[in-house]
Amino acid sequence: MDFDAIKKAAEGYKDDMVKFLRDMIRIPSESCDEEGVIKRIEEELIKLGYENVEIDGLGNVIGWLGEGDKIIAIDSHIDTVGIGNINNWTHDPYEGYETDTIIYGRGASDQEGGMASAAYGGKIMKDLGLIPEGYKIMVVGTVQEEDCDGMCWQYIANKYFPSVEVAKEKIAFVISTEPTDGGIYRGHRGRMEIRVDVKGISSHGSAPERGDNAIYKMADILQDVRALNENPADDSVEIKGLVKMLDPKYNPEHYEDARFLGRGTCTVSQIFFTSPSRCAVADSCAISIDRRMTAGETYKTCLKEIEDLPNVKKYGDDVKVSMYWYDRPSWTGEVYETECFFPTWINKETAPHVKALVDAHHALFGEERLYADEIAKSKRAGRPLTDKWTFSTNGVSIQGRYGIPCVGFGPGAESQAHAPNEITWKQDLVVNAALYAAVPMLYDPTELTGEEATEFRQELTGHDIK
Repeated sequence: MDFDAIKKAAEGYKDDMVKFLRDMIRIPSESCDEEGVIKRIEEELIKLGYENVEIDGLGNVIGWLGEGDKIIAIDSHIDTVGIGNINNWTHDPYEGYETDTIIYGRGASDQEGGMASAAYGGKIMKDLGLIPEGYKIMVVGTVQEEDCDGMCWQYIANKYFPSVEVAKEKIAFVISTEPTDGGIYRGHRGRMEIRVDVKGISSHGSAPERGDNAIYKMADILQDVRALNENPADDSVEIKGLVKMLDPKYNPEHYEDARFLGRGTCTVSQIFFTSPSRCAVADSCAISIDRRMTAGETYKTCLKEIEDLPNVKKYGDDVKVSMYWYDRPSWTGEVYETECFFPTWINKETAPHVKALVDAHHALFGEERLYADEIAKSKRAGRPLTDKWTFSTNGVSIQGRYGIPCVGFGPGAESQAHAPNEITWKQDLVVNAALYAAVPMLYDPTELTGEEATEFRQELTGHDIK
């Protein structure tokens, strides 16, 4: 394989990728409202000579190259979060700007830059004959990831393919183009969205003793949730903190994986209440908990930790702990209802799909992370090439739910995700397109396959979600 030719081709497409990314940024594409940017991607893939370009029922756009039975997929979610407080932005988040090295705007790093690199990586494969015999390339722009990560791939596995079993048989592996700060990422923590509801009894505010204030009950529970996240794991505290999963005493089978991924966390993200008026005692209160899960934790243990908090037990039947479900319609009107449980997953470094990316990076760029300027250097220098994400990705379904091997390499930085004044680096687009183009020919499925390539996958709930 001529690695210099691959790098030259990627560099030659730099201006095209920059233009494509800036076009995508200009089209607001928050979750469930991605139609405009999906159509723009469809246009670009057709222009680049993809042999078949289609939009599925949920609204994901899929471009195909090659004719084999096995599939190597490259995934980019193309929805974005909102802009938040516009006063925190120095420039228009959709029009943005560019310099010699960076592109500014919502979606630059998270995650439309990945779509630009993936589209042109496929183009380079086609131009240079880099699609292995027996394989075809599936470049996917997925929707609603910011709302419900992985749901788009649940739809693909269950609805686009005849069944999950067929998807698992056909798809060799998936490259996620989520931002990786120049690293190759082999897993990440999972997450859950937990709800706690507390009942009370209303009364007139002038006589609060006649009622039972649900907000006061929740105030006690809130302190317990905070302690669960912040406490140590020794006998000095009643509520042992989530850091306990890094200790072989509490997590004997998976503490090493947990130390790689990082400890689990929980935080209260929303609070709700009902009350007859501002002159009344609140008769209900609810909170949402964002729970990040490390290796060794299950959805059952996470729910039970909340149920066993002292003040949850104190208020007994007045408290209900549950898991959220997601059912927002996509931009096409399709509804794919699923639980808000996003499983943890890790690959071994020796897994063939991970090794293919590492080998491609070594051959193209060497053994160290690359950086485009001093801003990127400050985030990347000294970090290992093979690492993990802090946040979660569509990999929660691709590998966490279905066991389809997944690995990450994407332009941009995690620190830019959901932040005002979001940027990405032009050179990252080039580097990523080149690596995507080189990977398929370096993939050797005979080295390890299936479950042997998996370090850890979290148990699922058993809900029959199709």
